[in-house]
Formats: sequence, structure tokens, C-alpha cells
Amino acid sequence: MREARLAVVVPALNEAHESGIARTLEALHAQEDDDFDLVVVDNGSTDGTAELVRTTVERLGRAARWRLVHEPQKGTGAAADTGMREAITGGAGLLARTDADCLPPPEWTRAVRTAFQAGDELIAGRLVPRTDDRPVSRVQQAVLAGVVRLASAFGKVRPGNRGEGYLGPYVMAPGCNLAITADLYQRAGGFPRTRIEDVHEDRALVNAVRRLTTAYGEHPEVWVRASTRRVHAWGVVRTLGWYADHRYRPDVVDIR
Repeated sequence: MREARLAVVVPALNEAHESGIARTLEALHAQEDDDFDLVVVDNGSTDGTAELVRTTVERLGRAARWRLVHEPQKGTGAAADTGMREAITGGAGLLARTDADCLPPPEWTRAVRTAFQAGDELIAGRLVPRTDDRPVSRVQQAVLAGVVRLASAFGKVRPGNRGEGYLGPYVMAPGCNLAITADLYQRAGGFPRTRIEDVHEDRALVNAVRRLTTAYGEHPEVWVRASTRRVHAWGVVRTLGWYADHRYRPDVVDIR
């Protein structure tokens, strides 16, 4: 049986800086399993992100299967949904998402495929802090890893993630490292087309999936290096407050 087509979706907003979208594209170019489409969604950038994506894709020789689309409605949910649906229209049966400030390791797409082959239809990956964009000591790395574990534990007891109608337990599936079948994505309604200030779109998608199936789970072998810029800008406590139902609401969410 022919294996389903895989597409990677990357929303981007003002990532034309040294540790931004070009680094992410180079990391994707280095994938051991490079049989995948890529959809980068420019979400109204004003810093030349779109042009940088075009020139980088051309430089890497990926123009045949990598493309740039535009979503003017601000929000990671809107941008990610546009990219997912563009990928489905292009024939993808498997969808993976990362963000323009993340670095997938070379084995990432292969690990995503293997996770799907194990039977899950939604793959919740793991985050490892980046150390190349901002100084992060070993102690800070340990603290950040603890923050992720704490956020995951909070999700399991959060009242909004509990109640009737859910077929299985809550899992934290970070938007910058999750994968889902095209069929389940459409049945679940996709990412809500909202602003990040209003709704955590990854949490909303997971909860929609939990009402449809138990074929989802955490896959620590599927990991990416994620930016620590929010923690550096806000501190650990405020960052946790942000992810805990926006109990901390900063004036600027799109930290650069």
C-alpha cells in the first residue's frame, strides 16, 4: 500500500532575523527523510520574511515541493489552519507542524512517520530548549524542562480539559511540534482561526480530537528545539501564567 503523503506546515510572523525562519528551513532541508511537502504561511510579516523564505527555498533547491502562502488574518490559529488546508488540497494525508523559531533535528520527519505507523492519528511531540539563539545554562535548561512538565501536568487537571464527552485523557500537544492525519484534522474542525491572545489553538484542537477518538498520544521521540524567548522576556512564573489560560497577559505577545 502506498504511504500517505506528508506535509510540514510552518506559520511565520516577522522571522527574518538571524535565528528565525532561514534556520528552520535549513533544519528541514537536512531531514534524513526528505520526502515531504512544505507550506510556509506568512502571517502578515513586515520585515521581509516572505522574501527571505522565497530566496532560501530557491537556494536550497526545494521549489518543486516547498511553497509560500499568505494569511492576512493575524493569529497562529488562522495561519496554521490555512497551511494545513493548503497541504490537504495539495494531496497530503499526514500533516506535521512546527514553528518558524524551532529547529527540528534531522530525524524529525522520520520519527513522525514512525509514530503514525504505530497507530496514533494525532502525535504530541516533545520540546527541547534552543541554546543557539539565547544563552541558556544547564541549570536553565533543567528549569525549562520542568516548566514544560508542569504545563503538561496542569493541562491534565485544568477544568476546561475535563468533563463529559471526552473519550480519553488530555495530552499536551504543543503547536510547534504536533502531527495529525488529514482526515482527523478535518473531522475535528482544524485549528480555530483565532489570535494567540484569545485561544491556545493547539489545546483547542486536542480537545476536539478527544471527542472523536482515543488514537492520540505523547511521543517523546518526536522532538524539536524550541525558542526560549518568551521565558527570557517574561520570566518563568509569568510564562506559566500565560499558558495557564492567559492569567498573565503581556502587552506584547509576539516576542522577537
